[in-house]
Amino acid sequence: MEIPDVQASAPTVRVSLSRVGVTNVEKVTRIGPRGAEQLYHASLDCFVDLGPEQKGAHMSRFDEVINDVIGKVILGPGGFKAEQMAQQIAVEVRERQNALRAEVTITARYPEHKPAPVSGIATQEIYTLLGTAVASPRGTRRIVGVTAQGMTADPRAQRLVAGRSRERLAADGFSEDQIALILEDVPIATHDQRGFGTLQLGLPEGCEIEVDATELLAIVEDSMSSEIYELMKRSDEGVVVEKATRRPRSAEDCVREAIRGTLEHFGALGDDAFVSARQENLETIHQHGVLAECYGLLGELRGDLAHRTTMRGWLSAA
Repeated sequence: MEIPDVQASAPTVRVSLSRVGVTNVEKVTRIGPRGAEQLYHASLDCFVDLGPEQKGAHMSRFDEVINDVIGKVILGPGGFKAEQMAQQIAVEVRERQNALRAEVTITARYPEHKPAPVSGIATQEIYTLLGTAVASPRGTRRIVGVTAQGMTADPRAQRLVAGRSRERLAADGFSEDQIALILEDVPIATHDQRGFGTLQLGLPEGCEIEVDATELLAIVEDSMSSEIYELMKRSDEGVVVEKATRRPRSAEDCVREAIRGTLEHFGALGDDAFVSARQENLETIHQHGVLAECYGLLGELRGDLAHRTTMRGWLSAA
């Protein structure tokens, strides 16, 4: 007896759907060149559009494609970057589901090893790698991104503390020149925050430029007051705290620094490339968090246009 394909039948209400698929598909895989692979814990979301004549998508085909592509990454002669893996999955999902458009997002956690700033003691830091791809008849759009943790020193509180210190020094008889020298040599206290910076760069169809996630990580970490390390000696702690104190930055400052670094580092990209920078800080003297964000086409940011394209808008344009 032949079993009817319910998903391929006509729906009762003939309306096309924007996205249908699976979310939070978890896999452990390797990404990177052969011989230097990294283990990643990846979570994937896969979607296709659905025409008005088809009742539903074939959900099992999503996982089949994901397993096939991961098998190529592990067993093949070379490796994929996260956005390249997302691109391969999107292309194959679109073909197998007979869809006009497919979208895949990968969020992967992975370790990096780096030395502490003074002692050089080895420390393992966990980063998040982001990859998104949309496959359509026009080609494939890709987004590569990273999320990293860092430290920010609040500039507003620091100005308040500096003002009170200036008043006390003046009351003790120090001259204006002496006060200026003291405040320049001695780091001024402020409250610190642990921050999460995210930077994503979108490459349009036909773009041949490859973006290394480590380049984005360097921009994100440099946008904050200081990097942080899971394992440090006392000498490292002093350097990290003083660095952050001498580079006070708010969440807004961090986002602007990340945008500036992106425009400088990836100046060869066209105006139709997309960028999104986001900073979320965990307050220490308040119970709330702080968020700042900036996004748009590079052309819109270069021209400082008020109306800017959102990430969803950029992806949907595919």
